[in-house]
Amino acid sequence: MLRHVLGKTFRFLGYTVQYGCIAHCAFEYLGGIVVCSGPSMEPTIQNCDIVFSENLSRHFYCIRKGDIVIVKSPNDPKSNICKRVIGLEGDKVCTSNPSDFLKSHSYVPKGHVWLEGDNLRNSTDSRCYGPVPYGLIRGRICFKIWPLNDFGFLRASPNGHRFDD
Repeated sequence: MLRHVLGKTFRFLGYTVQYGCIAHCAFEYLGGIVVCSGPSMEPTIQNCDIVFSENLSRHFYCIRKGDIVIVKSPNDPKSNICKRVIGLEGDKVCTSNPSDFLKSHSYVPKGHVWLEGDNLRNSTDSRCYGPVPYGLIRGRICFKIWPLNDFGFLRASPNGHRFDD
């Protein structure tokens, strides 16, 4: 009786560990569902929108200008942020705010990206904390899942002129 109960318990624990490892690999390397919060990506992504983020692009260095990415916050490593890639390493980017009369420019250093929110007036981004190391990128957002009336691929940036070649 005891052997039977222990056998079932260990079998259950074994399956739990196996499925846990599979789930971890799926979420770490393939992608997952993300709930976005905050106004920095409006109007593209609204507060509480649900999106799908794929993680293969970061592993294969396929992130491009214009992509929206999930990144570990440079200010708070316990939280993730959602921003648009404006510049890749070697690109010249505008580092000033849209309201600044004199514009300043800088080059993105090797191994870094320049990130900005679509809502330039209400976004804490690379204009505040500088270029972000590529290693902090967690995934690239592919499409919006919720709300259903906005389901599908994300629209182009309202600030496309900031990263056009």
